[in-house]
Amino acid sequence: MSSIGEGIDRLGAAARGLDKRAIARLITWFEDGRPEAVPRRAAVLAALGDGRRGRVIGITGAPGAGKSTLLGEVATRLVGAEGERAIAVLAVDPSSSISGGALLGDRTRVRFPPGERRLYFRSQASAGALGGVAPTTFQVCRLLVRLFDLVFVETVGIGQSEIEIVRVADRTYLVVPPLAGDHVQFMKAGIMEVPDAFIVSKADVGDAAEATFHSLRSALRLARPGDAPPVHRVSARTGEGIDVLCAELLTAAVGAGIEGRTPRFFERWVADEHGRAGLSRLGARGGAATYLAAHGGFEAAQLAFGAIVPA
Repeated sequence: MSSIGEGIDRLGAAARGLDKRAIARLITWFEDGRPEAVPRRAAVLAALGDGRRGRVIGITGAPGAGKSTLLGEVATRLVGAEGERAIAVLAVDPSSSISGGALLGDRTRVRFPPGERRLYFRSQASAGALGGVAPTTFQVCRLLVRLFDLVFVETVGIGQSEIEIVRVADRTYLVVPPLAGDHVQFMKAGIMEVPDAFIVSKADVGDAAEATFHSLRSALRLARPGDAPPVHRVSARTGEGIDVLCAELLTAAVGAGIEGRTPRFFERWVADEHGRAGLSRLGARGGAATYLAAHGGFEAAQLAFGAIVPA
């Protein structure tokens, strides 16, 4: 075996043991957009195998809604309830206009017990992308679901345009703070049609949270009749509603998983790298799903497509 292959096997074994340095090293490979990173990602995924088969949970909402504080409490309770459960939080932060890196605002708010190896936090720069997630969020999630039971993706927090998370996550929650609006304002918000469930945060403030909870439920009954999603009322400070929310996170039905979403992201990669000519070639070969199946996965399909499409 080559030294490169041995190195990947060692990193993979360390990452499966939840070594934070090894996981961080692997994440940088999955954030690398250069062509030479493609075979390395393929080797990592092969070394990890199916792993834990974790799920991706999207947490979105406006700035100040309490997403980060809530995630810290929820993740801590989830690992405390089961000895082998492991949780990762991937927080998409605004990008610095100077360095281009993540501003790391969420790192100060997602509080984990020190030294807990089963809890992992990673900031990711949005790179100016609209929709609330970063261009590489999907790729990083493909790695993390093989190492963790639940992967929370916290969006950057920019408002109603944050719908891209539903393309990545198995289940998406919208966090709504008290005094976020009445039922008419809720119905006007386009993002209300997207989440699988809603969370009214900061329930400990009292009447304001109570009013928001009932207004939101009324709006959902009107906007989504027959399909009104659950609404949770929680407080990260007092613990109100947290156990019920945790139970739903563990038991709620989900779809095809992260790998089931690869056709959409492969098509996007083709469009970004090869433009309309590439999309036309892809369509002539049966589309993204057919091409992925024929070549055995995302990375193999990238290598094959890059070889047949002129630069």
